[in-house]
Amino acid sequence: MANILVNSLKRLYAAGRVTKEQIAERAEKGTITEADYQEITGEEYGE
Repeated sequence: MANILVNSLKRLYAAGRVTKEQIAERAEKGTITEADYQEITGEEYGE
């Protein structure tokens, strides 16, 4: 299930519908992993 979420967030991020900060909030809450954050944004978490 998380993979579907990550793919959706990746698509939304690429389209500019969600921000890097919104993705980081999900990582902080534990909804996605730090590796997922990196996959979505192309940057390491916490940079």
